[in-house]
Amino acid sequence: MPPPSKRTNDPERTKRDILEVAMQEFAREGYSGARVDAIAAQTRTSKRMIYYYFGGKEQLYLAVLEEAYRSIRALEDQLDIESCDAREGLRRLIEATFDHDERNPSFIRLVSIENIHHGKHLKQNLQLRQLNASVIATLDGILARGRSEGVFRDDVDAIDLHLAISSYCFFRVANRHTFGALFDRDLSEPSMLAKSRTQIVEMILAWLTAKQGPSPGRQ
Repeated sequence: MPPPSKRTNDPERTKRDILEVAMQEFAREGYSGARVDAIAAQTRTSKRMIYYYFGGKEQLYLAVLEEAYRSIRALEDQLDIESCDAREGLRRLIEATFDHDERNPSFIRLVSIENIHHGKHLKQNLQLRQLNASVIATLDGILARGRSEGVFRDDVDAIDLHLAISSYCFFRVANRHTFGALFDRDLSEPSMLAKSRTQIVEMILAWLTAKQGPSPGRQ
């Protein structure tokens, strides 16, 4: 959180400060509980200026969601996936997703909050949906390369794969407290982190390289 200080005439810095504080406020309090007054009190600006820059609470929330998703999509774009074989490229992407989710619990909470609202804000925002199309294109490329290399099965599509990776990485962070309370296992403990990171890579690669079974309805 940026420390309160004298206002400056740097609009981009001010907007970044607002987004940083707003991300924590929405992640902590949820969409309904978050207050623009509280965000303004922790930044270099006023409630009036937050409305000037973002248009309102809902628009600010959408900007926070966009920034949160943009960060993980940008991370994926920076991975050196094209220079290696498909299995290594996929390993790099899985590990990057795992590390991102572990380091960014606010992202996990924001996505969980949006699901509480049945994804209504995402459904109304074409730009956010387009932003997230890049990960599907990346996984499509990895799958195609793996098939051309003769190592990946051909009955898994990019959305199947993204769901499998995201489910494991997301669940670990989102449910670690309830999971730990029920089963007495600390998912944030360093040795457990290392084990889980290796496990998800091995699980996904084993699935993609397994012998393809018959299609449903065929013998």
